[in-house]
Amino acid sequence: MQTFNPDAISLTKYLFFTGKGGVGKTSISSALAVHLSEQGRRVALVSTDPASNLQDIFEMDLTSELTQVPSLQNLYVANFEPVEAAEKYKQSVIEPYIGVLPEFAIKNMEEQLSGSCTVEVAAFNEFTGFLANKEYAEKFDHIIFDTAPTGHTLRMLELPDAWYSFIESSTHEASCLGQLSGLSDNKQIYLDAVNKLKDASLTTMMFVARGDRHSIQECRRAMDELRDLEITNDMVIINGIIENPTSELAMQKANKEQAVLKQFETFLSQVSHYYVPMKQYNIFGINAMKHLFTEDDVLNENESITLKECHTMDMLVDELIKDDKRFIFTMGKGGVGKTTIAKIIAKRLAAHGKSVLLATTDPANVWYDTESNDHVTVKYIDEVEALHDYEAEVLAATEHLSQDQIDYIKEDLRSPCTQEIAFFRAFSDFIADKSHDIVVIDTAPTGHTLLLLDASQSYHKEVERNTNVLPSSVSSLLPSITNNDLTEMVIVTLAEPTPIKEAERLKADLERTGINQRMWVVNNTIATQADTHDMFNSKIQEERKQINKLIAHQPFVAIQPYDVNIEEVSAL
Repeated sequence: MQTFNPDAISLTKYLFFTGKGGVGKTSISSALAVHLSEQGRRVALVSTDPASNLQDIFEMDLTSELTQVPSLQNLYVANFEPVEAAEKYKQSVIEPYIGVLPEFAIKNMEEQLSGSCTVEVAAFNEFTGFLANKEYAEKFDHIIFDTAPTGHTLRMLELPDAWYSFIESSTHEASCLGQLSGLSDNKQIYLDAVNKLKDASLTTMMFVARGDRHSIQECRRAMDELRDLEITNDMVIINGIIENPTSELAMQKANKEQAVLKQFETFLSQVSHYYVPMKQYNIFGINAMKHLFTEDDVLNENESITLKECHTMDMLVDELIKDDKRFIFTMGKGGVGKTTIAKIIAKRLAAHGKSVLLATTDPANVWYDTESNDHVTVKYIDEVEALHDYEAEVLAATEHLSQDQIDYIKEDLRSPCTQEIAFFRAFSDFIADKSHDIVVIDTAPTGHTLLLLDASQSYHKEVERNTNVLPSSVSSLLPSITNNDLTEMVIVTLAEPTPIKEAERLKADLERTGINQRMWVVNNTIATQADTHDMFNSKIQEERKQINKLIAHQPFVAIQPYDVNIEEVSAL
């Protein structure tokens, strides 16, 4: 595998960086922008990532307008706030209906327009201005986007007018219905933008991953989704690969990285792929970015930070037992290890004599041996099967609709919100389970999904539409999940800025529903390791800093240290 050398690679005008949170999209896209600008090319760098730290990297205030970087005359940077843009977009869609539709219908519309799909569409609404802007096309040699649109968003934008009559006639209570409501005036602009994404001579999708299974799997999944849309010009960059390990920790992690890369050897052989070596310093500031793609690497001696006292996993389980919790959900972004933490919690509850139902979506690597202890029952839910069953239920009521409208419904069913609702329909029977002391579920519903379920039930009751009645187990699901005396939402994160920011948004999302979320687990951390004199020292100090900040702002923070014997969820 070759190192990523921008001078030896032919790069298109538009470069879209995408990948899981925390893999280094912003660092690599920013370093590339700096490098190209120093080569005399005029570059625009635009971030649409809600968790972007672009302002920290460039150490300057940024807005949604392009601003020249003072020390680099060829580089202009903008930082969109997609969450803020989504809120403005939502209000613009709802405002014409205030005073026209009943209040319950307005509330339903508000929640339908509050999810991640609306944020994506609003972000696309922003950066299409850059794609369509002829002045920018002439002014800049490269326009780099930190975060690309998903295949789901692009498919939605390709659908013409189906949403109009669909909204009027639908009894479908799911996901982000109507998120395209405010886009009809600019429909042609969006379709032109989608076509530009498909033009391999103009656009490259840059998939960023780490040397871990989850992030590479996400790249492969997203790549397949975009290739189905004829967006085929792509590249994979594996970030943070460990070269020449010296300490025991470095050697452990390097061995796991190489094992993962071997596992994905066939996939990687079919795409253009490169790697960026792990650096001994944190990528902040222009000087650090200038050296990201070079071989000169000066050891960065960090001041040692003392890790504040925090809880252990045993202390977390003791607290759950003391509070007599019945339902325990682990939640977090993909790849942070929520399934692993769910299994640890279930195992330790069982050690206290509790009978536990562990409901998981991960059939692989169930390292807890259920045969050795009859206190734990593991049940697996197939997410694909659950979504298929839910789709069949919804599509059964579409005989009176046109094919365009049915196509819209099918695409709406691909949204993350619909997948979550289908998933919790399948899990609702577990919540109703009375044969175990405690139910541990390895995926929790976001506040948006809970409010959608709540709004849809109220909506059906209000207008007496019974074509898609919720099962009784789902009706009892909401009161159980939102009961703070019965339920504990455990947020799982990594000791990195992006996963923590994403987790903080999940917490705020839950609190909109009245859920008092308080328990956090920082998973897979090396903050407890002794200081080293190799590339990991700055990482150890940075993780300690992140955990200390979390402890200062959250009521209960436990840590799960890095363990080479547990499947790694995120490489460094």
